[in-house]
Amino acid sequence: MFREASESAEVVERQRRRNAAAIRELGARIRRNPPRAVITLARGSSDHAATFARYLIERRARILTSSLSPSIASIYNATPGLEGVVAFAISQSGRSPDLLVAAEQARAMGAFLVAIVNDEGSPLAAMADAAIPLAAGPERSVAASKSFIASLAAVVDLLASWTQDPALDAALSALPEKLAQAWAADWSAALGVLERAETLYVVARGHGLAIAAEAALKLKETCGLHAEAFSGAEVRHGPMALLRPGFPVVLFAQADETLASMSELAELMAARGASLISAGLADAPGMHLPIGPADPLIAPILQIASFYRLANALALARGLDPDRPPHLSKITETR
Repeated sequence: MFREASESAEVVERQRRRNAAAIRELGARIRRNPPRAVITLARGSSDHAATFARYLIERRARILTSSLSPSIASIYNATPGLEGVVAFAISQSGRSPDLLVAAEQARAMGAFLVAIVNDEGSPLAAMADAAIPLAAGPERSVAASKSFIASLAAVVDLLASWTQDPALDAALSALPEKLAQAWAADWSAALGVLERAETLYVVARGHGLAIAAEAALKLKETCGLHAEAFSGAEVRHGPMALLRPGFPVVLFAQADETLASMSELAELMAARGASLISAGLADAPGMHLPIGPADPLIAPILQIASFYRLANALALARGLDPDRPPHLSKITETR
């Protein structure tokens, strides 16, 4: 996990260079045939990448975007009509049976299928109308890291081409260098709090919510911690009842329209005794994890890169092997 996550900067640089022509062509195709909606198909870390995509597509392209559960196809055989819809299927392996059934049915029901996939020889890549390779190379650790970051970068790249958005393009151009800096950031101060934890919340808003979900998953699978991810809005409802003195909360924030509400939430949680660890909230109570300046469009990607290094160290500190979580395998054979 450590070695693979450390490769993220070079993966993103290679991916963008390699996919430039295909991304231009696909972006132009979507502009010529604007979709009435977008759906995403994914599981696990790839589904968190789909959440990231949903926020950015709805914000920057103003197109309704929704996740279609693979079970609708693989279990219920009830895929709705999808004429005029673009379907993004995101996967590291491109081989999970339920994802393949869902992608095949989505295409049969009229969707234009785009596979964002690491394994270019996979069945998912073969069936797609267009395939965008992640170019992450082999990923052997069960815990996805560089393939997740590559998925986020591919989403930004495609959306920049589709919308011809110079801000997205500029943010992506800066990403490889900033990823290298993020990987070098020292988040080890959080080890003391997290090593003793039994349960915790991970909280973010906007497209940063995808990062909270991914971080919570990694804490479960590599560190044996019960971690729940919440939106900074949703956590104010029932989950606040569990806060007590010393309850750990990891907060991720980016400097966009969500920042004020996340700062307010941090103050509220601190007042209830929570032990706060934050990235991107310099004025919040509690521990601050170092992050460099970055466009808020890519700030969550940098934060998860730094977090992967922390998660690897935390797993080792808790006496676990981050590459071989119990009861898990690299390709999940969900049906």
